[in-house]
Amino acid sequence: MKKNIKIFDTTLRDGEQTPGCKLNQKEKIEIALQLERLNVDIIESGFPVSSPEDFNSVQEISKIIKNTTVCALSRAVQKDIEIAALALKNAKYPRIHTGIGVSSEHIKFKFNSTESEIIERAVYAVKLAKKFINDIEFYAEDSGRTNNIFLAKLCESVIKAGATVLNIPDTTGYCLPDEYGNKIKFIKENVKGIDKVDISTHCHNDLGLATANSIEGIRNGATQIECTINGIGERAGNTSLEEVAMIIYQKNQLGFYTKINTKLLYKTSCMVSEYMSVNIQPNKAIVGANAFAHSSGIHQDGMIKNRSTYEIINPKDVGANQSSIILTSRSGRAALKYKLKTLNYDLKNFNIDKIYNIFIEYADKKKYVADEDLHKIMLDYN
Repeated sequence: MKKNIKIFDTTLRDGEQTPGCKLNQKEKIEIALQLERLNVDIIESGFPVSSPEDFNSVQEISKIIKNTTVCALSRAVQKDIEIAALALKNAKYPRIHTGIGVSSEHIKFKFNSTESEIIERAVYAVKLAKKFINDIEFYAEDSGRTNNIFLAKLCESVIKAGATVLNIPDTTGYCLPDEYGNKIKFIKENVKGIDKVDISTHCHNDLGLATANSIEGIRNGATQIECTINGIGERAGNTSLEEVAMIIYQKNQLGFYTKINTKLLYKTSCMVSEYMSVNIQPNKAIVGANAFAHSSGIHQDGMIKNRSTYEIINPKDVGANQSSIILTSRSGRAALKYKLKTLNYDLKNFNIDKIYNIFIEYADKKKYVADEDLHKIMLDYN
């Protein structure tokens, strides 16, 4: 039986920390509603104590979201937790996400503290949050660089205090996939009460490994992935929701599934890109403009014969229109004939070699040959 992996979307919190990605309340609400339609399990709607605007956004999102858990971030600070609980007052399924830095770097340089004091603060935060809301997620910030024995001790303490979810973030994108997977496995095997809670991944992309680390996390016992639309977020970004969703969708041998409506991925990606004014790189996996575009002659010939030769994902499965054949100087006769036929040219009485020679002259002068160029080529032929 396949195992359900919960999708925790933090586009509206961690994603909005991307420089220049500020959203107004109306845009946040529209994205939240789209995330609910996408069927994410948890929407992290903001960090209420950070500003009145963020508080109001979390409050309004809590009122309108009916089928999805609405989560608010806090530090392990009394005021943060109280404000988060107040902002979530109207949520049907509320969650407080509280935590503290746990690596030696954070303990020494950020808090000037000790491991025992950090555990005390963590336990206090969870117990306080539990007075307001039952569903409490604890984040052990910078777990990726934290000693596993101390991390396990901390996790056990917050479970006893009432945490329902343990977030094990690779905050700096430090871990290799096997390192991160082994960390999750160590926690799974060495923490009392671990079977009573969800283990969550939260990976950053500083070394380009966020998606790989998240998948390795669930392969080793994590049951929730924290991610953002288009992989936006601090520095190099977060785990990309559309990437992990489609890996799980395509790779049946992993034995997992999500509730994500994959056919809404492309539309959701475009909405977030537009509202946050961040262009999607053309070669972005799943949702980039070139994700289903083919310009090499060899690839085009294979695609024309059978789509499966060069595509492992049907574009319709992510809500994209269709694959595209892009004519360039690297395109061959098969692709040229294919495109001309789509423009309703009957090639029975044409010399394709002559047409191709004219085409190459155009292609050498341009980045790609558009449909209007093909019409001109056919006029030149005559």
